[in-house]
This record gives sequence, C-alpha cells and structure tokens, in this order.
Amino acid sequence: MKNLLSLLSLLSLAALGLAAPAALAQSAPAVPTASVAPAAPVVSSAPIGTTHTGGQAAACSGCHGIPGYRVAFPHVYHVPMIAGQNAKYLESALNAYKAGERKHPTMAAIASSLSDKDISELAAYYSKGGSGK
Repeated sequence: MKNLLSLLSLLSLAALGLAAPAALAQSAPAVPTASVAPAAPVVSSAPIGTTHTGGQAAACSGCHGIPGYRVAFPHVYHVPMIAGQNAKYLESALNAYKAGERKHPTMAAIASSLSDKDISELAAYYSKGGSGK
C-alpha cells in the first residue's frame, strides 16, 4: 500500500511538472519509462502575476480553481478555492508547507520548489482573484 501511495504521489507531481522529494522518490517502486509519458514542464516567460496561463499560477488552478474538487490522497480531502483569499494567509500557508509545519505531501512538494519571491507573487496574484489586477 505504501508503494502505491508513493507512486501516486510521484505521478501527481509529474503531472504538475515538479520533481519529487528524494525520500519519496526512493520509496516508490520502479516504473517502466515506456509506460509513463514524461510530464511537460509548466513554463511561462511572464511573471507569475501578469498572465492567466502558464507558470506556477496555472499549476495551482489545476486543483484550487475547480469548485468542489476533492482529492483522494493521502485521504479524501476537499481542496479549497484560493482565488480572493488573503495574501498574508496564502503566503503563511505556503511557507508552512515549505517548512513542514503543515502536512500534505503534494502541497509540501510544491511549496518546497518555490522561492520566497514565487510565494509572495503567487499570494498577491490569488489575493486579487487570480487575475493579477
């Protein structure tokens, strides 16, 4: 069961174009590369808060932009909408995931890949409703 959950975590991260933490990658079973297509990285040449497409903001919307969305890993969990949320709260939450103070494997992996500037820009972007205006 642990190997299956590790594999699901790796696949979730790959779908977002993110690298898995080393401990998670080591615990997952080997997957034949022919059966899993590599994920395209999420890339944007524009700053996070200036576009509705690409970049980290688009990766967040993939889960946090779907009303009523639930995930089943590590347990059934309601994914909150973040557009319009207070910027200080979003920044605090992302920093807590990054520091390991909040526990959710996918969010921890995503937050650990963000710089302080990324976190600040994402918080500002989503506090304005995800529009950057």
